Amino acid sequence: MTFFSKLLPVAAIISIVSVSQANENIKKILIFGDSLTAGYGLKQEDAFPAKLERSLKLMGKSVKIIPSSVSGDTSSGGNNRILWALSDKPDVVILELGANDGLRGIEPKVTYYNLYSIMEKLRRNNIKVLIAGMLAPPNLGKEYGKEFNQIYTRLSNEFNSQLYPFFLDGVVNKPHLNQPDGIHPNEAGVEEIIKRMLPMVIDLIN
Repeated sequence: MTFFSKLLPVAAIISIVSVSQANENIKKILIFGDSLTAGYGLKQEDAFPAKLERSLKLMGKSVKIIPSSVSGDTSSGGNNRILWALSDKPDVVILELGANDGLRGIEPKVTYYNLYSIMEKLRRNNIKVLIAGMLAPPNLGKEYGKEFNQIYTRLSNEFNSQLYPFFLDGVVNKPHLNQPDGIHPNEAGVEEIIKRMLPMVIDLIN
C-alpha cells in the first residue's frame, strides 16, 4: 500500500466529519401557520418560506426552512398536528396561526387555549418561538377584537417568547401588496413582511 493510498481513507473520514459538523451548524426553522405562510395564490419560490430562506442565506446565515403551513388551518388544526411537524427537529418555529379563527368568529378563549397548547409543546422540546400575531376582523365588534388581539401579547409574556405583533403589518389595506382577494399578500407583500420581520428572525438564530 502506497503512502497516498493510505491517505485516501483519512481524507474521506475528514470529509465526512466536516460535512457532519456543517450540518450541525445549520439552523432549522419551521414555518407553522395557515395560507398566509403557505403561499396561497403564489408560486412556491415566491411564498414566505422560500423567500425567507433566500433572504437569510444572502446574509450569510446557514439555515434550512421547513414549510409546514396549511391553507385554511385554525389554531385547533395546528394544535392537532404540531407534534407531527416537530419530527424534523427544528431549532426555531415561526408560529403564524389565528387568522382563520378570527374570520370564523371562534371564541378568543378557544384560540388562546389552542395556541397555549402549541406553545407548551414547543417549550417542552426546548424550541425557540417567534409568535406572529394577528388582529381580529373589525366587523366582529370591539369586545371580540379586544379579547382576540390580546392573545398574542399574553402568550409572548407567559412563554417569554419574541412577538411580531401583526404578521400583515405594512401590507394590510395596501392593494399593490395584496392579491385580488385583498387578504393574501402577493409577491411584493411577502417581501415587505420579510423585510420587517427579518431582524427578529436573525436574533433568534444567532
